[in-house]
Amino acid sequence: MQITLYGIPNCDQVKKARTWLDAHGKPYAFHDFKKAGINRSMIDGWLSDLAWDVLLNRKGTTWRALPDERKAVAVDAVGAAALMLESPSIVKRPVLCVRDAGGAQRHFTGFSDELYRQIFQ
Repeated sequence: MQITLYGIPNCDQVKKARTWLDAHGKPYAFHDFKKAGINRSMIDGWLSDLAWDVLLNRKGTTWRALPDERKAVAVDAVGAAALMLESPSIVKRPVLCVRDAGGAQRHFTGFSDELYRQIFQ
């Protein structure tokens, strides 16, 4: 199993996810949005499992700071993906990618102890 956690190191939810993975002996790679960025293929992969309106964080400060005309493009996956590429901080964090031995991937967003227990049971 290969695990990649995407996010921003100082995000509280990312910190909780990293702590959970470490405490449960789940080795993972961490991809820092701020340093390494994100690209369209990542977003497309996430959108294969996650609804665009779940992946787009409309509760955070990045969303609230956007002008109304930028927010208006978020009416579908294409518009949401464009916003995420433009402002990676608008992605709901963390994004967890789990790849099994056969190469199949599953993606999850957000963190809760219950969610991670279900993923790794």
